[in-house]
This record gives sequence, structure tokens and C-alpha cells, in this order.
Amino acid sequence: MPSASAVATVLAEPEWQARAAAHEARIDRWAVPHRERRMHGETHPVHDFLFTYYSETPGRLRRWHPGVGTALAPSADGPAPHAAWRWYRTDDDGIVSLDRARYLADRGSTVDFVHGFLAATAGRPVFAGCFGLHEWAMVYRADERRHALPLRLGRAGTDAVVEGHPIRCSHYDAFRFFTPGAVGRNRLQPTRETQAAMEQPGCLHATMDLYKWAYKLGPAVPGELLADCFALATEVRELDMRASPYDLRDHGYAPVAVETPEGKAEYAAGQRAFAGRGAELRRRLVVVCETLTQA
Repeated sequence: MPSASAVATVLAEPEWQARAAAHEARIDRWAVPHRERRMHGETHPVHDFLFTYYSETPGRLRRWHPGVGTALAPSADGPAPHAAWRWYRTDDDGIVSLDRARYLADRGSTVDFVHGFLAATAGRPVFAGCFGLHEWAMVYRADERRHALPLRLGRAGTDAVVEGHPIRCSHYDAFRFFTPGAVGRNRLQPTRETQAAMEQPGCLHATMDLYKWAYKLGPAVPGELLADCFALATEVRELDMRASPYDLRDHGYAPVAVETPEGKAEYAAGQRAFAGRGAELRRRLVVVCETLTQA
């Protein structure tokens, strides 16, 4: 088998060990409290979302990968543990790297979809005029709600905000949770089929979903990029919930009162800032896709 060193950057054992340890420590900042809450039967309305809504497990999230184009030199004990993991290959010198051909045979259609989806989203302008009203539409005229939290403005006040504001949600995975009474109030009617054509980079959920696209690309994404996407998603989720109709002050979160001009301005500013940071992560994910498929 030809040497991986001919086609990849090769990390010496001390470097990849250090990077793997740093990745685990970084993820444990969120994964350990989540695991402890589960052990005690507790939940957190903000921090648990990325572990419950998305399908990646904390264990897989903690697993560091070098990413496509980077290989791992062996240690004194033999090849890196990645040698036993799916879609990796080990050359005659004990150097471990992603087996791009095998990976694309199994995941090529996913790579093509994610690449097209992210590139299309990146080419659209940022829209910062939705003001987080998707969360309000999810509880409009509903007796039950997704979170066991009080409504900051009460039932009538929450419904009045929905009725008094134009709603323009372009994100299908938020829109699908709208209550029946709120569906027709949305100026857009996204579907799963039109998702790629409607996604826009200012949407908070589109920015959070960069984490989803990162883990769907699996071991081809460097652990540092996956962790960067996860970390940004945690910040975005905080704004998402602070701007929601729920009252999270008992959890330490001051509300962003999007029903007021000041709250709208604060939300839009946060949207634009997150969109800027998300654009760089989206670019890096596109590079991963292009590296995978290049000759």
C-alpha cells in the first residue's frame, strides 16, 4: 500500500495526541454537565438542546478526527487508534489517514448535498428581520408547549405578539413546529423540498445547523472545526431562547424583548454577528467537501 505521507500532512504522535486531548477537554465543558444532569434526571432548557435535538452523541462528539488530508504517524505502540475506526486506512509505514475512496463510496451523495446546500446558502444575503418570532409561533394559541417554562408575557400577551407582527421564517425545521394557527401567518411556506433554496445565512437555526452539517460529514471534518461549529451553536441557542416567549430569568438569562424596538435591534445585531462568524465556518466546511471530491 502506498505511503499516506505522499498525499497528506502527517502529524507526529505527540501532536495528534495533544490535539485529541484538547478536543476532548473542550467538548467536556458541555458534555460533562449534560451527562451529570441526565444521571440526576435533570434538564436544562438551553444547554441540553444540542444533545437532544441533534443526533450526534456526546461520545462521538468527543472523538477527535484529523480530517481529510491529514494523517497520523504511529506511536511506539503501533498505529493511531483511528486505524480501527470506520473509513480509515493504514499504510505500510503505520501511518493512518482517511480512506477517501471508501468514504466517498459510502457517503458521496451526502458530501455532494452538503456542499451544494452550504454553497447556495453562502451566496445569499443576510436577512435580519425575523426577530426570532419562530419560537413565538411554536406556542401560538397552544395549551401545550415544548418547554416546561412560564411564558414571559402570559398566554394572551404571547398570542398578541404573534398577531401583531409579520412572521417571515425561512427555515423548514423551525417552521414545522409552528402551531396550526400560526402556519398561515408565516409569509413563507418552506418545505423539506425547498429547504436548500430558502435557507439564508442570517437565520439563527441555519447557523446552529452548521454543527449538524459538520458531524454529518463525519471523520472528514477536523475535530477543531466540529468543535468550533458546536461552540458557536451553543451561543446561538442562548440568543434563540432569550428572544423566545419563555421566561428564563430563573436560569440566569435576561430576555431579549423582541416585541419592543430595543429588543428587535438587539436581536438583529446578534443575528448579524453570528452570521459573520457562521460564514467562516461554512466556508471551512465547503473546503472539506471540495477537498474530498477533488481528483
